[in-house]
This record gives sequence, C-alpha cells and structure tokens, in this order.
Amino acid sequence: MPSEPVVPRPAATVMLVRDNPDPPPGRTPLQVFLQRRDPGMAFAPRMTVFPGGGVDATDHDVLPSWAGPDPRWWGERLDCDATLAGALVQAAVRETFEECGVLLAAPELPARLAGYRADLVARRLTFAQVLAETGLVLRADLLRAWARWITPPTSPRRYDTVFFVARVPEGQEADAHTTEAVEATWWHPAEALEHWQRGEIQLMAPTFRTLQEIAEHPDSGAVLAAADDRVVRPVIPRVRREGEQIVVVLPDDPDFHIAVDHLGPGASA
Repeated sequence: MPSEPVVPRPAATVMLVRDNPDPPPGRTPLQVFLQRRDPGMAFAPRMTVFPGGGVDATDHDVLPSWAGPDPRWWGERLDCDATLAGALVQAAVRETFEECGVLLAAPELPARLAGYRADLVARRLTFAQVLAETGLVLRADLLRAWARWITPPTSPRRYDTVFFVARVPEGQEADAHTTEAVEATWWHPAEALEHWQRGEIQLMAPTFRTLQEIAEHPDSGAVLAAADDRVVRPVIPRVRREGEQIVVVLPDDPDFHIAVDHLGPGASA
C-alpha cells in the first residue's frame, strides 16, 4: 500500500521589491531580492529563492504590538484560520529579518539592530521578545499576499507556503549575511528569468511562476497594487513524466510546463 503523503509544514516567503532609479536600457525600474541557497541545505539546495522559511512554535506567540490588518483579516485573505494566519505573518517578518536584515517594523529601528538579529538567529530571543525589548511594532500593513503554493503530495518534504510581497522600507538595505545562502542580490525579474533560461541559476516552479507574474509590472507600486486584487488560493503543482523528461505542471493552467531537470533537486516544491 502507498504511504500517506507528508503533511505540509506552514511556511512564508517574502518578495522584497524596490525601484531602480536608473535601470539599464530595456529594463523597467522594478527589482526583486533573491538569494542562492547553500548547496548543503536539506531543502532546495543551490536554488535561487526569495527570503523565507517555515513557521516555528514561537511564531504563535502573542506579540506586544501589531500594526495593520489583524490575524482574522489575514485568515480570510489567505484562506486559513486566524491563528495560522497570524503565525504566517509573524514568520514572514521574522524570516525576512533573519535572512537579509530587513525588518518590517516601526517606528525607529534601534542602533543595536544587528545584535538583535544575531540573538534571533541563535534563538537566544524570540521575535516577540525582540519587539518587547525594542518597543518596535510589527507592520503587517507593509505586507501584501501574492500566492499560496503547496508542495506536491509525492515529495518527502512538503511546505504550504504563503508568498507575500513588500517594498523595502526607506533607509533599510537587504544583505547576504545569512548561513543559508551563498549569495544574494537584487534582480530585475526578466533578468532573473533570462539567467534561468541559460541555465545559470536554478528556480523552483513557484519562484519561476512568481517572477513571470511580477515581471508584467513596471515598478514596485504596480506590484503592490496588483497584489491587492489577487485571489489567494492553494496551488499544488503536479510532477509527471513526459517521455524521458520529468516536468512540473499546474492543474489549472495547461500553458504552464517546466522541466524539472532544468530546475535541479527539489524542483517540485
């Protein structure tokens, strides 16, 4: 008898966007922050991804402060219960801070921000404790929901991942100071897709699709506006064999068809 599919772990990822004031010829101002994962990572090694990660137990903590739509609103937006929705928003903000140093919080960030980031990564402090010690307020209003992707049932590692989008707050810079990635930089979406097409970077199907979608917009403001109009429902890709090739397809989009061997290990995520 076949074994039961692994239960997907809730996760959150954030597309950080900004506008290049002087884009190269043929490029729009829109840029997105991408990281190339360390080859030693258990999930999606070498893949180029948006910052993010799994929801952990502390993401269910009650925060001392929260600005913007509450968990119940997010639950309706993300098609899940309010408790999980609140944890997903908290995970999105926490993971973005841990992985690239951008903190979606207010008012003024403390001088010791790097120290709090290190404490958070080392699990010496929880995110709720960081907010309590600094007096910062989580800015849920800076996030927009974009999509929700669930790893196919055949995968041994499964995630139910909400894709958020956020503009980098003024005065903050995303960096590559994380052990989970070997490099990180800003890309024009179409540029990243061109590098993928040449086999120079590896993208999982959800990342590939999301880059295609945001590449249709000229700047960060247009992406955020588009996010408000999107319906967020779970998308579960399928993996199938076509001759000698393994491809990822989407059940509701016959035009989406991407070769797994072009994406690398873990591409069905």
